[in-house]
Amino acid sequence: MLRALLDKFWDEDLWLPPNTTWEDITPGPDKAVVYSDYRHLLYPIPLALVLLVIRHALEKYWYAPFGKSLGIKNTRSKRAPSNPTLEEAYINCSKIKHKQLFLSKDKICALAKQLDLSERQVERWWRLRRSQDKPSTLVKFCENAWRCNFYIFNFSYGFFILWDKEWLWDIDQCYIGYPHQGLTSDVWWYYMISAAFYWSLTLSQFSDVRRKDFWQMFVHHLATIALLSFSWVCNLYRIGTLVLLLHDCAEIFLEAAKASKYANYQKLCDAIFAVFTILWIVTRLGIYPFYIIWSTSIRAPMLLPMFAAYYFFNALLCLLLVLHMVWTWLILQVAYKAINAGKIEGDIRSSSSDVSDSSHQSNHSTPNRYNSKKST
Repeated sequence: MLRALLDKFWDEDLWLPPNTTWEDITPGPDKAVVYSDYRHLLYPIPLALVLLVIRHALEKYWYAPFGKSLGIKNTRSKRAPSNPTLEEAYINCSKIKHKQLFLSKDKICALAKQLDLSERQVERWWRLRRSQDKPSTLVKFCENAWRCNFYIFNFSYGFFILWDKEWLWDIDQCYIGYPHQGLTSDVWWYYMISAAFYWSLTLSQFSDVRRKDFWQMFVHHLATIALLSFSWVCNLYRIGTLVLLLHDCAEIFLEAAKASKYANYQKLCDAIFAVFTILWIVTRLGIYPFYIIWSTSIRAPMLLPMFAAYYFFNALLCLLLVLHMVWTWLILQVAYKAINAGKIEGDIRSSSSDVSDSSHQSNHSTPNRYNSKKST
């Protein structure tokens, strides 16, 4: 029964163009060109663990000391005084939306009466407890520094290896001769490293700084991994390399702007963010839909026979475009507020409400009655 299901899943009519079999594109010494091997999709998983180790080492021995030399503090917010009742309420409210600052008014009143505290004291404790779970500015700086450096490396490597590839200059070459297009070792490494990075982001996302676009990023990482995997299996790696190169370009400036913000280089942050916004709109809402999506949706059917897996591949590309639109709206909101305020406020692209929380903490002192019990 399992064999029947696998045979149905890997049906050549679903995955390959008409008149093409798995045997035709199976790697081997007797083939005229080198084909992609689906078994190599396992390589990025252990390679992702290697990237996580490299990231940890760089953050500890390079980014953190560099951040401290820039004056970035590694201090955490003041801990909320021990109060089992409020702690239990806080844990039980873990399903509350991440951006919500307080409990409901009714819940605050109930806790205040139960503990013989004022509503203001419960609200202050809640703010402290929320801030307690947030990482320090240095931790966020290290995270963005790592991503910025990786995107610089990956974009530079991708641009270098694709410079002499015909499909970089003529996108129709992504389809002409398909699926019998030879795979070179430099493209192989580009795919493996890129897939490993997105696997590492998926694995570390639950421990990294949690932001408002947490689930959008999670879907983005899974969609990217699925795109890389499907394009690899179906030998559509040429269009895959163009998508990777286009996406890495703007990310460099996004992470650099975030790191500059955490380092308190406001003017540098504003300048980089302006470049990022322009580059993002040009690449994600310009080149991507009107060049990449247009090519995969209009030109590809003219140059090669369609098959089911290709439609799924193209649907994932369109899903990324939807995510681009959501992020563009967030980016434009930040840009609008920056123009009004004269500088970038809070986090970029996905606010984690750090600014609002920290401002509340600095304006209020913590009372000493958190441990008091309701008198009987």
